[in-house]
Amino acid sequence: MPDFRLEKDSLGEIKVPKNAYWGAQTQRAVENFPVSSIRFPEVFIRSLAYIKLACAKVNGDSLLLDKRLSHAIIRACEEIIAGRFNDQFPLDIFQTGSGTSTNMNANEVIAARANEMITGKKNSKSPVHPNDHVNMGQSSNDVIPTAIHVSAYIQVKELFIPSMEFLFQTLTHTKKKYKKTVKTGRTHLMDAMPITLEQEMSGWATQVEYSIGRIKDTLPRLAELAIGGTAVGTGVNTQPDFGKRVSKRLSELTNIQFREAKNHFEAQSAQDAIAELSGQLKTCATSLMKISNDLRWMNSGPMAGLAEIRLPSLQPGSSIMPGKVNPVIPEAMRMVCAQVMGNDTVIAIANASGDFQLNVMLPVIAHSIIQSITILAHASRLLAERAIKGFEVNEGHMTELILRNPIIATVLNPLIGYDKAAEVVKKALRDKKSVKQVVVEMGYLDEKEADKLLNPAKMTKAGFSE
Repeated sequence: MPDFRLEKDSLGEIKVPKNAYWGAQTQRAVENFPVSSIRFPEVFIRSLAYIKLACAKVNGDSLLLDKRLSHAIIRACEEIIAGRFNDQFPLDIFQTGSGTSTNMNANEVIAARANEMITGKKNSKSPVHPNDHVNMGQSSNDVIPTAIHVSAYIQVKELFIPSMEFLFQTLTHTKKKYKKTVKTGRTHLMDAMPITLEQEMSGWATQVEYSIGRIKDTLPRLAELAIGGTAVGTGVNTQPDFGKRVSKRLSELTNIQFREAKNHFEAQSAQDAIAELSGQLKTCATSLMKISNDLRWMNSGPMAGLAEIRLPSLQPGSSIMPGKVNPVIPEAMRMVCAQVMGNDTVIAIANASGDFQLNVMLPVIAHSIIQSITILAHASRLLAERAIKGFEVNEGHMTELILRNPIIATVLNPLIGYDKAAEVVKKALRDKKSVKQVVVEMGYLDEKEADKLLNPAKMTKAGFSE
């Protein structure tokens, strides 16, 4: 028996793997685009199935689609949503710019499975036809932009926001333990005035908090869906209220308040909401890279670095140097952040490349935004669980360094002036003495005054001058 079957479309016959649920148009795309082996992620396929299910319900309720066919389409979509047919979506993201190949992939798989339910045979076009029935009232040009918005919103809601909130909570909880831990502040990577570790970590926590807020601010635009615009935004070949009714069904299916796009011409010709979301993800990535870099510096050593903290030992760090342990989680986070920044550039270029009534870089936009959301969410949770939660503080070392640090002479400025304070610093460095010793030797303060003034813990409080 041959391991293929013949399928036919408007271009003629083509061989399709015998056990595949997809049809001729999907097979042509398989053969035309062997580019990267990068596939659409599961959340995008799930979102496509949500859209097809919602459309079948609306068309069935309107009596435009036979109830028997509508019911079979809905059941097939439910199976795809459950993850049963993930292997039936083989297409590369680098394909036709509208994503037509992937829309037809969904139409063909759903039709074949619906027909199998009705007839017991995996027929590709009868009684359920992929275009006439599964794709009724739709176009790739409104389906794929809708799927991008739906999948991105789902991923933000289900994965990104919970992960970032977990990171925020972890930082907030951990920093409270270090309210009295005083360390050397640093500007320009050079010693600066003392701060507490809690103060330092509060900066990180606020960065994360603001990142969550920025992403949430984009969601109202992300909730607008292109469905109902069909080919060019005019809604040709569909019901006037189709977009509104499908959006309502999608809201019920996903528990997300979607709505029909305010303007279908904007919704199909551009992906501005995704570009906005990507820009906020990039901002978040820059914050997380800064936090990760701080952790790496603070962990550096153990002998020749800052050695302020010890990150959890997760794996051997060298194939040649015994006992070496590296800050692997912050390193992974930095790579994730770099990828997110790169994805934002891809999305910006792709969004700017819309032509008249359609953006024709939709698949790479879909891949890039979902990857950014996903990897940033996973890495944020790892940073919380495997770096911040378990790090140890080398308090004795930090205290020793702060007491030896001449920069604390800054608090002398209001009493003896900047120039004399600078003399104290230079002499302390030259003679390898503490500021307290030098300021007393030079007669600027007596020992009691020096003890009271040169207290690093007091210097961490706003308004301290004595």
